[in-house]
Amino acid sequence: MKNSYPPLYYSDYLKLDELLSCQQPKSEEYTQKLAHDEVLFIIVHQAYELWFKQILHELNSVVSIFSNDYVNETNIGIAVSRLERVAEIQKLLIEQVRIVETMTPLDFLEFRDLLFPASGFQSYQFRQVENKLGLRTEQRARFDKSGYKSRLGEKHRAILENEEGQPSLCDLVESWLERTPFLNLQGFSFWDQYRASVENAFAKDRKVIENNQGLAEDGKHKELDQLAETERSFLALFDEEKHNEMVAKGFRRLSYRATQAALFINLFRDEPILHLPFRLLTMLIEIDEHFTAWRYKHALMVQRMLGTKIGTGGSSGHSYLKTTAENHKVFSDFTNLSTFLIPRSELPELPEDIRKTLGFYYSYKHEN
Repeated sequence: MKNSYPPLYYSDYLKLDELLSCQQPKSEEYTQKLAHDEVLFIIVHQAYELWFKQILHELNSVVSIFSNDYVNETNIGIAVSRLERVAEIQKLLIEQVRIVETMTPLDFLEFRDLLFPASGFQSYQFRQVENKLGLRTEQRARFDKSGYKSRLGEKHRAILENEEGQPSLCDLVESWLERTPFLNLQGFSFWDQYRASVENAFAKDRKVIENNQGLAEDGKHKELDQLAETERSFLALFDEEKHNEMVAKGFRRLSYRATQAALFINLFRDEPILHLPFRLLTMLIEIDEHFTAWRYKHALMVQRMLGTKIGTGGSSGHSYLKTTAENHKVFSDFTNLSTFLIPRSELPELPEDIRKTLGFYYSYKHEN
């Protein structure tokens, strides 16, 4: 078949003339003497912004999938593949820090003072990524009394303010989990049997600690106290009121039903119907971990470049970035589900008819 489309030139398709003219060093403009490494600095950050654009493109598509009451398995597979792409991009972002690190602190000082008050803190696309994932405003680390949008231009503030009122990926996945069918397994008391297995596991752990001759008494007391704290956390899995108290205090984020559903998926990941849901939750954890690793890597790089100096945007530099790595996690509830796992051999066995009913073609909305 003859191609009816006009011929396309590579450079025109990629807009290379425009793209390659976007590097305009301030050292050359202000001092008529180019600081050699400023070109690298600009290109690296422009590359970051292009990748942020692609991440947003992928996240928007996944959010669109989960915005519907009806989410079939085919779409779950699509969501997983797109989140895997986000994770691969994140690995590239982390590695890209190494390129910046080929610039020495003295090289950076040649043009650093020309950048004030511009900084990566003003990357509105990265703030969009954080919001799209589900980072809450009250969760954000603050380096001054102003909110995270205060350093942005009016246009970009408006974009973020508009998106803040929209459901995040975390919110939508929570709603999806609440709609899963296996929370009400008629004729099968899974949670009662699971609780018995958990209590048995705690009893074994307690006996191991008490009989450990290599531990001093104060060491035993400390480990027993930690075990008791973990056991109290477990009990919230079986008591919705206690779980809601933990949510109110900020110790947990997911609803009671969503937490139980996510745990069920993790426990029975070997069931074919749960492979993709398990992979989805795993990818959300991975994306959280990659951004944490990127923030830490960024913080170490800033410390290397600036020491204890403030950043160009006025933040405390290394200290602020390190704090964001600790605080800006979205999917910690999924990560912490490992606390509640027990060996496969001790899992309650699902009756055959229950296994056949497991599915994700449910479109009803849960009513509280």
